[in-house]
Amino acid sequence: MRQVLGAALLAAGLGVLAGCAAGPGSSAGSAVGGSATGSAAAAEFERVKGSPVELRMFLQAFPKGGDLHNHLSGAIYAEDFIDWGVADGVCFELESLSAVSPPCDARAGRPSLAAALSEGRISRDAVIDAWSMRNFVPGHSAASGHEQFFRSFFRFGAAGRDGDMLAEAVWHAAEQEIGYLELMLSPEMGSARALAREVGPRGDFDALYEALLAAGIEELVPRGSARLDRMEARLAERFDCPGSLDPVCDVEVRYLAQVIRTFPPEQVYAQSLLAHLLIEADPRVVGLNLVAPEDDHVTLTTYETQMRQLGQLAARRGQAPVALHAGELKLGLVHPRHLRSHIRQAIELAGATRIGHGVSIAHERDAERLLMQMARDRIAVEINLTSNAQILEVEGAEHPFETYRAYGVPLTLSTDDEGLSRGDLTHEYRRAVETYDLSYADLVALSRNALIHAFVEGESLWADPVAFAPVEACASVPLGRAAPDAACAAFLEANPKARLQWRLEARFADFEADRAALRRARGL
Repeated sequence: MRQVLGAALLAAGLGVLAGCAAGPGSSAGSAVGGSATGSAAAAEFERVKGSPVELRMFLQAFPKGGDLHNHLSGAIYAEDFIDWGVADGVCFELESLSAVSPPCDARAGRPSLAAALSEGRISRDAVIDAWSMRNFVPGHSAASGHEQFFRSFFRFGAAGRDGDMLAEAVWHAAEQEIGYLELMLSPEMGSARALAREVGPRGDFDALYEALLAAGIEELVPRGSARLDRMEARLAERFDCPGSLDPVCDVEVRYLAQVIRTFPPEQVYAQSLLAHLLIEADPRVVGLNLVAPEDDHVTLTTYETQMRQLGQLAARRGQAPVALHAGELKLGLVHPRHLRSHIRQAIELAGATRIGHGVSIAHERDAERLLMQMARDRIAVEINLTSNAQILEVEGAEHPFETYRAYGVPLTLSTDDEGLSRGDLTHEYRRAVETYDLSYADLVALSRNALIHAFVEGESLWADPVAFAPVEACASVPLGRAAPDAACAAFLEANPKARLQWRLEARFADFEADRAALRRARGL
């Protein structure tokens, strides 16, 4: 869905968050600084920080720029998969606790999901637990958190509905004041792998590139776009977008082409080439990512090859926006040799401008200089606190969140797989506040960073993404406080990213005014 932020938004006479401009000494992208601590919202935040319930209420309403690391299938709660599976006649394999496509065969241990539930062969609660991290307790299960997390995808996959999944993800974003989503999905990636199997390995990347084009990989692009069309049609049907006033219709959505990296090199290459083709042909697809367990044997043994493939494709077709899962590892999970260069190779070989997870940064060769390079080049890290705790058992002081901040590396908070993890982006903000004692200024910076580093098209509103100084065209206008002047309006009209950022500033103003009103009503 590509929502259009029209003239009404640009003309909205909304106030801007008071005192949120960072001073020159502020931490690079990790804090706003300045006088934000004097605002009503900041005062209310300090009051509620010690109350988990009130902190949740505050953060639920807090404007969040976006969620940049969100796998669509993992964003869905198991309850929805169960309801869809029952309605669609999906089968249930009792031994593996997995949804499977028809035909069903009860005598072979594969009844319909509806029958398995109604006849008591499995309980609804047991399916939810099998299809998510609910009730998983580390050390009290035969499976590790890592195993439970990743095998859940194979269990619920056959029960999914593309359009309804998109609708659920966007609805959940709207409920939490999230203005922008980049959703990862894999349109026609299975077909690309099949084509690579037909073509077979070639002597080098260039030969494989030419062979895949000759074999017709470009024909997969319209099929991938048609899938997005169907998804967005279902979203529009459910919420009557774009005509409705439902907040769901105000959530801006783009997609990352998701390459499954646990396959042979020629198949990963074919998927990556298809991702480039989709990005070139469909403006809704704004970047690519390589997904699936980074510690998988195939991934580990071909990781550098995958990074070099992305570099070669950039040389052939131009650099696409790349956000890569890198450093989702820890000591003990893999051999130490695999901890030494994944983040650096993602940046230097593949051209990644965003790193997903980045947990193993301390093990990188010359980690200090790599951190300084990331700060200098504004390579953002997508922080996924809950999934890092669930999958890797890395949290608190063991997580590099504070190290990245200390070096000035820009950070965003994201969900990874909120349905599977049984959380949401509000919970990620709360977890960060409670774990790292963040200030209100830190929250604002994290929210702004999501849009600064989003792959949505157009230039940023911020000429200085650290001090949050606006571009010259909008420098004379109090951001969001009144209608932009002609020069600023023209800039916003030409740059969807800047329009989203302008809207975020207006939402901050609304939030600030609302917090002030609530404090007055309570006599605070």
